[in-house]
Amino acid sequence: MGCGGCRVRFNFGKVLSKASVFFTMVLIFTYFFYCLTGLCDSAPRTLYSQKAADGGYDNLDERSQVLVDLRPPPPLHPGAQLHNRTAYPDAPQVDAEEQLQQYEQGSEKEANIIPVSNTYGTKRLPNAIIIGVKKGGTRALLEFLRIHPDVRAFGAEPHFFDRFYDRGLEWYRNLMPRTLDGQITMEKTPSYFVTKEAPSRVCTMNCQTKLIVVVRDPVTRAVSDYTQTLTKNPGLPSFQSLALKNSSTGLVDTTWSAVRIGLYAKHLENWLQYFPLSHFLFVSGERLVSDPAGEMGRVQDFLGLKRVISEKHFYFNQTKGFPCLKKPEGSSRPRCLGKSKGRPHPQIPSEVLQRLRDFYRPFNQRFYQMSGQDFGWD
Repeated sequence: MGCGGCRVRFNFGKVLSKASVFFTMVLIFTYFFYCLTGLCDSAPRTLYSQKAADGGYDNLDERSQVLVDLRPPPPLHPGAQLHNRTAYPDAPQVDAEEQLQQYEQGSEKEANIIPVSNTYGTKRLPNAIIIGVKKGGTRALLEFLRIHPDVRAFGAEPHFFDRFYDRGLEWYRNLMPRTLDGQITMEKTPSYFVTKEAPSRVCTMNCQTKLIVVVRDPVTRAVSDYTQTLTKNPGLPSFQSLALKNSSTGLVDTTWSAVRIGLYAKHLENWLQYFPLSHFLFVSGERLVSDPAGEMGRVQDFLGLKRVISEKHFYFNQTKGFPCLKKPEGSSRPRCLGKSKGRPHPQIPSEVLQRLRDFYRPFNQRFYQMSGQDFGWD
């Protein structure tokens, strides 16, 4: 009996030893599994966010771009008001406010789709801003720039310096995508160029900010502006009744924003009070269509970027009438701007168009002198 008890105690000790080894292995396995899971959990989020923000996804609409670029900003502080809602009266004012409500509230569905954290990089205020002009080609320029690996751009128009300035620079910073060292943070809001308060506000943020202005023949631009508004408001009066104060006298109505925006020289004078000419790049909207690679070369040089975007990225879409980006590697189709771009323009009486050309001619000549570029609109 005594020896049998010894054997039982001896076997029980061996069992304890084996159990100890087993639990040790389980703990080691759990530790490594936890570490590996943490790494795998963070990497796809970063890659997803980086690819989307760099324009790697096909045919993203404005809302999708917002969701990719943005993490919800801090709530609006009590008493803050939307600033200068009338600075751009013919623009669809509700769009920016609705976008910002989406930013701040967000739906449960969106929260499940968009990663909630991205710990790579830092949110910075923009180094460069596309400040104008409406219907000049700013959306095309932004989408082309997003190809560049050293450019991170906010997809929507934040309208910070014209409508939402009261929300503060930290709120604005929080809208921006995260960037790594050496990358450029950008945004575009075409109404900045025609907003009186915008130059001083941008300079308050950073007087070294690089400013890009996409300009287009002001007559063609006005017709395009009218066409966009007409699609949203079919009951709009005729172009000629809005452009001319009186059809018999032929006086141009400069209070209509579609006309006023095309006075590039007057708007530039306002900006030159705060920024030297060397801080501006004037991009031709016409050449952005006829020679996108050439214009993008100038833009990359201005931003101090290596020339990555070239002819190989573009093809001309005959149906739309403007260049599109060739399909990215791993994508099923090329990337073109949405249906809202390239709309057919209504027929405008030739005498009305000629009256506008005569009206704009001295302003154009002044703009050529100020910018040092002849855009050939006359």
